[in-house]
Amino acid sequence: MAMTAKTDRRLREERLGFRVDEPTKALIERAAQLERRKLTDFCMTALTDAARRTIAEHETLVLSDRDRAVFFDVLVNPPAPSERLQRARAEHKRRVVR
Repeated sequence: MAMTAKTDRRLREERLGFRVDEPTKALIERAAQLERRKLTDFCMTALTDAARRTIAEHETLVLSDRDRAVFFDVLVNPPAPSERLQRARAEHKRRVVR
């Protein structure tokens, strides 16, 4: 489905503005040229990729082999409910489940 120029402008109405030193700008411009892309497109792709990686790193839990083994062992062989948990379940059932 082709996107009209007007629709594309509506999607890109937000702006980010920042200043860089000359060597940094030259570096980014050179990278964009090597990929035969416009500077804005190159920067948008690089920033979006970096943002997605950062979010994934913060939202992903990485377990050690030991932690993974303990986690799955508890899933497969759950411990018996404690007295406190049993009381809480009974109270929940009394208040909510009717």
